[in-house]
Amino acid sequence: MELLSVIRRWHGRNHLSIREISRRTGLSRNTVRKYLRLDSVEPRFHVPDRPSKLDPYADKLSAMLRIEGGKSRKHKRTVRQLHADLILLGYEGSYNRVAAFARDWKAARLREQQISGRGTFVPLAFVPGEAFQFDWSEDWAIIAGERTKLQVAHVKLSYSRAFTLRAYPLQTHEMLFDTHNHAFRVLGGVPRRGIYDNMKTAVDKVGRGKQRQVNIRFSAMVSHFLFEAEFCNPASGWEKGQIEKNVQDARHRLWQPLPNFPSLEALNAWLETRCRELWSQTAHGTQAGTIADVWAEEIRHLMAMPRPFDGFVEYAKRVSPTCLVHLERNRYSVPASFANRPVSLRVYPDRIVIVAEGQAICEHRRVFARSHDRLSRTVYDWRHYLAVLQRKPGALRNGAPFAEMPPAFRSLQQHLLKTPGGDREVVEILALVLQHDEEVVLAAVELALKAGVPTKTHIINLLHRLIDGAPMTASTVEAPSALTLTTEPRANVERYDALRRAEEVRHAS
Repeated sequence: MELLSVIRRWHGRNHLSIREISRRTGLSRNTVRKYLRLDSVEPRFHVPDRPSKLDPYADKLSAMLRIEGGKSRKHKRTVRQLHADLILLGYEGSYNRVAAFARDWKAARLREQQISGRGTFVPLAFVPGEAFQFDWSEDWAIIAGERTKLQVAHVKLSYSRAFTLRAYPLQTHEMLFDTHNHAFRVLGGVPRRGIYDNMKTAVDKVGRGKQRQVNIRFSAMVSHFLFEAEFCNPASGWEKGQIEKNVQDARHRLWQPLPNFPSLEALNAWLETRCRELWSQTAHGTQAGTIADVWAEEIRHLMAMPRPFDGFVEYAKRVSPTCLVHLERNRYSVPASFANRPVSLRVYPDRIVIVAEGQAICEHRRVFARSHDRLSRTVYDWRHYLAVLQRKPGALRNGAPFAEMPPAFRSLQQHLLKTPGGDREVVEILALVLQHDEEVVLAAVELALKAGVPTKTHIINLLHRLIDGAPMTASTVEAPSALTLTTEPRANVERYDALRRAEEVRHAS
């Protein structure tokens, strides 16, 4: 380019001949003459068409790229995998040639989309209280010292751009319902519309255009909160661009560096507080003031939040002979009277409620199997097995549920199992929790152990005293006041010596 400029300047301004320019530059006169005849300032270089080993497979590769272009990001095959498929078809060329073809094909497709209007977008505007947008993301945090993969729910008001985040172990229906309860509580009300993508927890089937077959439980939640659910077109994330941008911003604002908390509840409490702080620190952009200022205006246009939605997912199960029900590779105990009978499991994000005959019979804290741990976990409640234990007292010695009893009951068991019939006596003491408050029974057992008299009779006596409200002092625990001696006996050996000195007294031998 610089040489061409010099040649043109010498010839046009200095009026040098082609022979002189050729001598100064070392170029042939024909080359100098060709440069001077160019109509444009920049030279044009024509690459000759040469045959390529990829030419016989160009149509096949274009079809493969078109198929991959219609897949989601997580399911697309890489260009290297496409190169391996072409090799199986007989292609003998290099990977670089396939990669160059893929780049040119994607660039041409992008130009076509821009020409057809698919690459052009219209800015969106919302009125106060009109809509919110929802989306999921995958992020990481350190929970209880372990690096944990989390599913994070994002909810954002479209007008004020106030947002809230909540982390869960899974992307399931009960997690979706729970995050709406918390989001509307934090945002101060319910907008008129909700904008979603076609997530499986809400849409069972995507129809033509805007037709959707919506999940029944999701429809129940929408009807409870009285908002209208709208779903974007497939692969059209720009229709809810605010929440897509919020997902990107949150990774820098909240997840770098990795948050470190002892529990998921502590992480969610911090996320709620941190989101409120960011409202006050972030400018709105299109409105005067911060997000918090505009949110204070929009909250007046939101519908007041009703009572929280009872967002459980129910499963029909049958209790095993060992009084257990299975859920997600884990097992939970059920009262023994419901063994071998059908029950319903109401699954919440943090707990499991077991229902039978229209009544909740027990509840457990939900446990989640870790991705790298293939072992199932069993959650026992030893009280559920007391009915079986009354018929089979010997099961107390090695029964797995009874390994989780309180320490006082374990100490009582170790003490009484050493005596004949002690296992049955322990069972009768444990059965007291079926008629009385467990804390009161536990207090009576602790008092009996402290006094060194861990017997059934003494424990029942202490239990009734605690129930009646009688003062329990150290003296009353050790012995009743009515049995206390007024004159303590003393060891006096002088009495024996006095009997020996009495010679007039003769005793029969």
